[in-house]
Amino acid sequence: MATVVKSMATVGVDGFMVEIEASTIRGQQQMMSIIGLPDQAIKEAGERIQAALVSCGYEMPKDKTIISLAPGDKKKRGSHFDLGMIIALLFQTDQISPKNLGEYAFVGELSLDGRIRPCNGVLSMVTEAAKCGVKAVVVPFANRKEAVTVPGVRICPVKSLPDTIKFLEGRLDLDNQDEDEDEAMRSELLGNQGGRGAKDEESKQLDFSDVKGQDELIEAIVLAAAGGHNVLMLGEPGCGKTMIAQRIPTILPRMTEKEALEVTKIHSIAGLLENGKGLVSYRPFRAPHHNASLNALIGGGSYAQPGEVSLAHNGVLFLDELAEFSKSTLDALRQPMEDKRVTISRVNGTNSYPANFMFVAAMNPCPCGYYPSKRCRCTDYEIIHYRSKISGPILERIDIQKSVAHVDYFELDDEAVSHTSEELRERVEKARRIQQERFKGEADVNCNAQMTTTMIQKYCKIDDESTGLLKKASEEYGYSARVIHKLLRLARTSADLDGAEGVRKEDIIRVLKCRDLDVSSSRMYTIK
Repeated sequence: MATVVKSMATVGVDGFMVEIEASTIRGQQQMMSIIGLPDQAIKEAGERIQAALVSCGYEMPKDKTIISLAPGDKKKRGSHFDLGMIIALLFQTDQISPKNLGEYAFVGELSLDGRIRPCNGVLSMVTEAAKCGVKAVVVPFANRKEAVTVPGVRICPVKSLPDTIKFLEGRLDLDNQDEDEDEAMRSELLGNQGGRGAKDEESKQLDFSDVKGQDELIEAIVLAAAGGHNVLMLGEPGCGKTMIAQRIPTILPRMTEKEALEVTKIHSIAGLLENGKGLVSYRPFRAPHHNASLNALIGGGSYAQPGEVSLAHNGVLFLDELAEFSKSTLDALRQPMEDKRVTISRVNGTNSYPANFMFVAAMNPCPCGYYPSKRCRCTDYEIIHYRSKISGPILERIDIQKSVAHVDYFELDDEAVSHTSEELRERVEKARRIQQERFKGEADVNCNAQMTTTMIQKYCKIDDESTGLLKKASEEYGYSARVIHKLLRLARTSADLDGAEGVRKEDIIRVLKCRDLDVSSSRMYTIK
């Protein structure tokens, strides 16, 4: 009779249960066969298992051994099945006698000397195990803090195969594996999202107090952060575009427990979560270089891994030198920016990842970088050609297009600090609380940038005078319906920052002043 041991696997950011079945066939030549659509890492598990058995004083079966990963029609990948396979094999050959083996799921990679190595995607796997009713999950010790954040399941961290077997046979008490202690650690880790842990992390980050001479732009950034809107900054080299973009995560609201779990899942799947770390407590900031490939930005590879748009989920995706990115790569951002999710299809499967990020971009206003100052020697045609590298559909998805003023270094020393990240964050969080109260009955909507057309009609009503202003701007700059909707969402955020009940005329004027690129381009003529 075959031995069945539970394990877990991942597809996208979600997990699914895998049953490891081990059986021996007497009278046939000694060998190990692993079936169930395994990848190369799983096929190599046979060698790791054999070496670990010998190192730990156990015997390799003399007969043919078959290990099946069920369901057999789903492709599996990764080395984390090692621990479950070796436990199933040892139990099948009567070399161990564990208690209540069916209550456990096993995740972990074996080293040749029997140590248990950490693996990727543990948070997703433990979350799915809890949903499937598994009572306890045996995980590598290095992944313990990541796994213990999942409620409703007992986490059993192990360092080696001998420790695992002693624990299963009741001969070893694992450290901190009592349910009450697990729950205490979980509460401590989750509490850090808005407490000391998060602040300790933020203390290492940058602060808006370093930025001087850009008060108007900072107000536009606060407006964007308050409603989750996208931003494009245009300015000459050295005026502070990158400096400001790097500080945007410091004024965004602190992540909720749900957001932290989502971010940690993605980083764990991608292998970016440091061993021994728990939840990611700060909003991601991703800044890929302009030579990044389409797969690197959107996601891809043989197994449809997450790209930068997903790694920036619940945070900021910053593209510096926007015009230097390839046109095809930028156009691929359209769907993630609109749907807040990206689906990647490959031969080995199709994975869907969340991609709800705040898009921030920076670019020079012209090829030489100094338009409209006297230093610029570019023709209108060269400027228009340079800006045309960014397609209209992408520009339409960017709510705020703001020019960055030139700063004089010798005047900055005398200028007092007018903004700190903490002060700006308080304003942003106050506006976000108003929005969350407004949208508490709406699914998957928690900020103004996510409002649907129906919500815009309900929450962004304007008077005739404001409508006239919008109509005049639309006629002058050729705004589409999408741009008008974005302006209305932005105006709603402007009103929320001031605590106003409705959208006012001054809000419309304020958001129209955030379209500097339209004004700049309209002053040029096209050479045909």
